[in-house]
Amino acid sequence: MITGPALLAVASGLALGLGLIVAIGAQNAFVLRQGLRLEHVAAVVAVCAISDVVLILAGVLGAGAVLGRLPWLVPVVCFAGAAFLLGYGVLAARRALRPGALVPDAGGIRTGLAATVGTCLALTWLNPHVYLDTVVLLGSTASTYGAHRWQFAAGAGLGSVLWFTGLGYGARLLRPVFARPAAWRVLDGGIAVVMVLLAVSLAVRGFG
Repeated sequence: MITGPALLAVASGLALGLGLIVAIGAQNAFVLRQGLRLEHVAAVVAVCAISDVVLILAGVLGAGAVLGRLPWLVPVVCFAGAAFLLGYGVLAARRALRPGALVPDAGGIRTGLAATVGTCLALTWLNPHVYLDTVVLLGSTASTYGAHRWQFAAGAGLGSVLWFTGLGYGARLLRPVFARPAAWRVLDGGIAVVMVLLAVSLAVRGFG
């Protein structure tokens, strides 16, 4: 039987997990784009959700405390993530300038499963916010729940699964809009701007 404190821990983990993950960022932009293209959606959703669960568990097991005691790792993670995001932004800008490559249907130019999963893993594991927010913040918050920290982690993990599943599969509702090359140009242009801004903010954070 699940007790009141356990339910509170699950609900708190769910709320905080969603609060941290529901934001404009590289990972969410990639999941949205794959969902619109109907391309390897299940694999992308699974990679993102499983990665989040692993990181949450790592935080609960004490990785958050380790990173908190090694502040020199913060700029390293920031610069690595900034470099990757900048590169991804440049690729998005190139796609926006070449509408012939922006085909949402399966019959168009597709990216292989391995390349898609690789990009998804990089966007997830090279994102400093994953470690600073998901691992450190969720990990330290979970520790305040004592014996119910695992229920808290379960709630946070559930939030990730629900969010990525909804984002990946819900994106297809917008597919008719993005059947036009102009819409894809706007999407990729927006992604490029977001990626570059995130890269700059992370670089500044690294210097700080």
